[in-house]
Amino acid sequence: MAAHQSAEIVPRQGAEHPVARLERLCRRVLVVTTVGYIGCFAVWTIFAIIGVEIQRQYGLSDTEFGLLLGVPFLSGSLMRVVLGVWADRHGGRRLFFGVMVVAAVATWFVADATTVPTILVAGLGTGFAGGCSAVGLSYITRWYPRERHGTALGILGAGNAGSAITKLGAPWVMLAYGWQGVARLWALMLLCTAAVFWLGSAEDPKQAARRAAGEPAALLKRQIEPLRRLQVWRFGLYYFFAFGGYVALTVWLPRYLIGVYSLDIRMAAAIAVAFSLPAGLLRVLGGVLSDRYGARTVMYWSFIGSLVCTFILSYPATDYTVHGLHGELRFTIATGLPVFIIMLMVLGFFMALGKAAVFKHIPVYYPDQVGVVGGAVGAIGGLGGFVLPLTFGLMTDLADVWTSCFMLLFGIASVNLFWMHFAIRRQEWAAAPEIADFRFLPELQPTSELGGKQP
Repeated sequence: MAAHQSAEIVPRQGAEHPVARLERLCRRVLVVTTVGYIGCFAVWTIFAIIGVEIQRQYGLSDTEFGLLLGVPFLSGSLMRVVLGVWADRHGGRRLFFGVMVVAAVATWFVADATTVPTILVAGLGTGFAGGCSAVGLSYITRWYPRERHGTALGILGAGNAGSAITKLGAPWVMLAYGWQGVARLWALMLLCTAAVFWLGSAEDPKQAARRAAGEPAALLKRQIEPLRRLQVWRFGLYYFFAFGGYVALTVWLPRYLIGVYSLDIRMAAAIAVAFSLPAGLLRVLGGVLSDRYGARTVMYWSFIGSLVCTFILSYPATDYTVHGLHGELRFTIATGLPVFIIMLMVLGFFMALGKAAVFKHIPVYYPDQVGVVGGAVGAIGGLGGFVLPLTFGLMTDLADVWTSCFMLLFGIASVNLFWMHFAIRRQEWAAAPEIADFRFLPELQPTSELGGKQP
C-alpha cells in the first residue's frame, strides 16, 4: 500500500514534475500573448506614421488629422467592454486569436482605401487590435496567482512597445513602398503573430475545468454588476491619463516634433521612440513595484511625477522684457530639443508606472470579473487615445500654441491626483473614524486634543 502511494506521489524518474510543467506552460503562454500584444499595438498605432503622409496627400487640417489618429482608438475602446465580458464567460484564447485576425484583415483594406471616408472606415476595423487588452488581461490573470498579477500584467503591458516598431520601421517602409505598403506589411506581420500565439497558447485552467465539468458560463448580470460602482470609473479616469495620454502622445509626437522643431518624419519618429519604447517596456517595472509596494503607492508616484513633467513641457516659448535701471533686459524661455527629449522620457516612465498600477488594482477588487472591469477601464483609457489626439489638434488650431497638449495633460493628472487622494481618505475614515479627529500635521494640535500627551 505504501509503495502504491509512493508511486502516485513521486513522479517517474526523468519525468518533469507537474508543478514545473505548469510553470513552464504559464511562462510560454505569457510570452506568446505578449508577442500578440506587441503585434496588435504596432497595428493600432499605424496611423501615427502613415497619417502624416495621408494628411499631406489629402490636405487635412490638424483637427482632421487628430480625427484620423483617433478613429482606431475609438473602435478599439468601445469593443473592450464587450470583449472583456466574452473573455470572462468563454475564455480568452480563441477570442484573442480572432481579434488579431479581424484587425489584420481590416489593416490590409486600409491600403485599398482611396478617399478619406473609406480610410476612416478601414481605420475603425484596424482599431479592433486595441481590444486585445481586455482579452489578454482576463486570459493572463487566470494563469497566475494574485501575488504575481502585477508582474505578469506588467510583462503583458510591455507589448505597448509595439508602437516603437511602427515608429522605427514604418517610415523606411513608407519611403520605399508608400503608406499603402506599410498597411499591407503590418497586416501580414499581425497574421504571423496570431499564428505564433495560437501555436504556443493553451486554454486557461479555469475555462478548461468549467468545460470539462459541463458547467455553464457565469450569468451576464453578475458579470457586469461591478460597472455600477463609481470606483470602476475612477480607475478608468486614472487609465485615461496613464494609457490614453501615452497613446495620444505616441501618435501625436511625430506631428508635434515636425511642427515645433522642423524635423523630418524619420527623425521625428526616431525621437518619438524615445518616449514610446521605454514607456512600454518599463510597464514591467511598474508591475513589479506594484506587487512589492502596493498599487496605491505607485499611483501616487505616477501622478506626482507626471505633474512635474507636464508642467515643464506645457510652458510655451516666451519672450520676456524686464525694465531695468539702465534699460530693458530681454530674454527668452523655451524648451530646447535635448531638454524636451529628457522630460518626455521621464514622463513616459511615470506613465508606465501608472498603467501597471491601475491594472494591479482590478484583480484585487474584482477577481471574478477581471475581463469586464478591465474592459471598462481599458475602454476609458482607449477613449483617451481617441479623444486626446482630436483635442490636441483642435487646441492647436484654436489656441495656436503647440504646448497646449501638455497643458491639457497637466490638468487631467491634477484631477486624478486630487480625486484619488480624497477617495483614499474617505476609505480610511470609514475604516477608522478616529482618523477624522486628527489634522494633517498632528504635532500642531493642542495637547488637549491628544489626550493630554505631548506629541
